[in-house]
Amino acid sequence: MSEGRVFRALVVDDEPAARDTLGALLAEEPRVTVVGEARDGEEAVAQVRAHRPDLLFLDVQMPERDGFDVLDMLGDDVPAGVVFVTAHDEHALRAFEVHALDYVLKPFGRPRLAAAVRRAVRRLDAEEAWSLRHTLASLARARRTPIEATALESDAATAPVTRLAVRRSDRTLLIDVDDVHWIEADGDYVRLHTTRGVHLLADRMRALEQHLEPTRFLRIHRSTIVNLARVRALKRAEDGGGIVHLDTGVQLRVARNRWAGLEKALQSG
Repeated sequence: MSEGRVFRALVVDDEPAARDTLGALLAEEPRVTVVGEARDGEEAVAQVRAHRPDLLFLDVQMPERDGFDVLDMLGDDVPAGVVFVTAHDEHALRAFEVHALDYVLKPFGRPRLAAAVRRAVRRLDAEEAWSLRHTLASLARARRTPIEATALESDAATAPVTRLAVRRSDRTLLIDVDDVHWIEADGDYVRLHTTRGVHLLADRMRALEQHLEPTRFLRIHRSTIVNLARVRALKRAEDGGGIVHLDTGVQLRVARNRWAGLEKALQSG
């Protein structure tokens, strides 16, 4: 694992001994360099935005703001790779719900952490390779086709978008926003889950959100926007967040800090 780009990592844990152990073990990994550490949620957000790490080794249980709160606060600034560090394996399922690459149980040793690092590095390598191929292909298409189709179409410059234009290798698909059930962040792209399948759109979640009708589409998580017309039921969780059930049977996680907004939007709709 010694060949390839070295990924920048940030360590977040409220326990000094855990930070020291993580830092020492990561120092042995040739593909990882630790660029900073944080001892609580607020400091973690500041350090991520200051250092822009590729990997975030994040403690789940911290006073005041836990690891999941940190991800909610970061929004689109969440690093490409997140590895949760926790003393309780019941957090594992929720870790994968927020697209974490892995989780490590405390007390951890060198073999387990090394395995997590290997998986994270392989995933980041694969994502970078995919992104490079996609960028080169896009540049090649742009040279062949000087006039590109717009990513978004609306009835007026200031009106909410009514259709989404998804580029394919040989054509452009126009998707009515009414057909979109929910939207999932995927790096510099979003995945549109629609009546006719799943489509990849070259746009970031934050940019797309600004073009959608706010009374119809709501961001319920840092990585999820839902079509409110598709919501059929809500289930509150003990942590203050919860689950939204769509009419298709899909269940989506609702962040704690977005629950009140979801309830208000559904009541007013």
